[in-house]
Amino acid sequence: MPRRHIRVTGAPEAPLRAALTALRTDLGISESYPPEALAEAERTATTPTLPSYDATDIPLFTIDPPASTDLDQAMHLSRQGTGYRVRYAIADVAAFVAPGAALDAETHRRVTTLYFPDERIPLHPALLSEGAASLLPGQVRPAALWTIDLDEDARTLAVDVRRALVRSTAKLDYAAVQKQIDDKTAEEPLALLREIGEARERLEVERGGISLNVPEQEIVERDHTYELSYRAPLPADGWNAQISLLTGMAAADLMLSAGTGVLRTLPAAPDGAVGRLRRTAHALHIDWPHHVSYAQLIRSLDPHRPHHAAFLQECTTLLRGAGYTVFRDGALPPITTHAAVAAPYAHCTAPLRRLADRYASELCLAAAAGEPPPDWVLAALETLPHEMADGSRRAGTVERECVDIVEAALLAGRVGEVFDGCVVDVEEHQPTLGTVQLESPAIIGRIEGSGQLPLGERLRVRLTQADPAAAKVRFAPA
Repeated sequence: MPRRHIRVTGAPEAPLRAALTALRTDLGISESYPPEALAEAERTATTPTLPSYDATDIPLFTIDPPASTDLDQAMHLSRQGTGYRVRYAIADVAAFVAPGAALDAETHRRVTTLYFPDERIPLHPALLSEGAASLLPGQVRPAALWTIDLDEDARTLAVDVRRALVRSTAKLDYAAVQKQIDDKTAEEPLALLREIGEARERLEVERGGISLNVPEQEIVERDHTYELSYRAPLPADGWNAQISLLTGMAAADLMLSAGTGVLRTLPAAPDGAVGRLRRTAHALHIDWPHHVSYAQLIRSLDPHRPHHAAFLQECTTLLRGAGYTVFRDGALPPITTHAAVAAPYAHCTAPLRRLADRYASELCLAAAAGEPPPDWVLAALETLPHEMADGSRRAGTVERECVDIVEAALLAGRVGEVFDGCVVDVEEHQPTLGTVQLESPAIIGRIEGSGQLPLGERLRVRLTQADPAAAKVRFAPA
């Protein structure tokens, strides 16, 4: 399930920031690394294993949020005959992390970068993830360099990936990219992001794939109270995501052809889950005719509209059940596809932030070179899905607890007020308990009624509790 984007600003001593700090303590999450792992990172930051192939002449650029410094990917786009060439450089974490050493063990313990609304707890020490391994502009870095040739419709024709030295020439953010493309001031390598991105979006529609444009929430402190604002994704966000999806699909195909790999898989959503979403859509006054597919409906929604934003957030429930599937020696698993991508897919583009991507990258490099995977990669495959599942659960706990704290802070002082909501979940064995999603602000909280709650129906609800210290928001039917 995609991470719910909530960002918090304000001084560290502000009540909400203090509550988030306390949460990290309660969950036993620390940013500090074991001394031996940190020492190892300090050594490898200055002496990484460097490839011989020099691709620093390619003028790559990165597209990330303005404050980001852990830059996993850099791209260059060009025309290739009647089609296109996508060059996509992915940070080469293996150049800095020795298999079986202290830092490797610590990354297996952490598994993923953990995102709190006010800060992140990185998978790798910051001197690597935001320094020596990050594809920062003007710096020569080791990378896995993908070259993907596309035809005029942006269908994949040829794929290659190899280790290379690369250098990003510019760090761009989504708003600046969107403005340059809209103003027609972007040079061709950036201007082609729209052309290729829109073509890949058309292919996604053709496959039956789905991209959820869930708005990012930002909590801003003003006069000791909190206000909620939204940042709906820009078209450039989607075009950029299509390049990452393209690479993940290419990686999956490479590993499937080689017979050994790690895929990101998701079974199709059960009919009951889709039926429940239909009731939620009805309650939120979203027209969903029976002849319109789920994928078609998602593409018709406007994340700038509060009730559409609320429904898009609820749609992320259909992505539950995603996992990592490994296979070896040509014995393919029963499920090789990701239902939302509608194709085989692999996580390989964020190795600074996600453990599995380092292994997928190694498997793809070996497959492209026609060589067997490294022994250290094969040795880790069997337990990797379990490690990733544990890490995903921990990240999910962090997300839920953070959302509870933030929403309680947002509603503090409004106990007794009445809101328009929709009952999006009801306890199977206790139908008086459930979950309500407010239409505006788009907040989800627990609700307890005296009778059976009307699943999927609109309901006027009264706020009965909003306590940031206890991280609780509670509602009752009004």
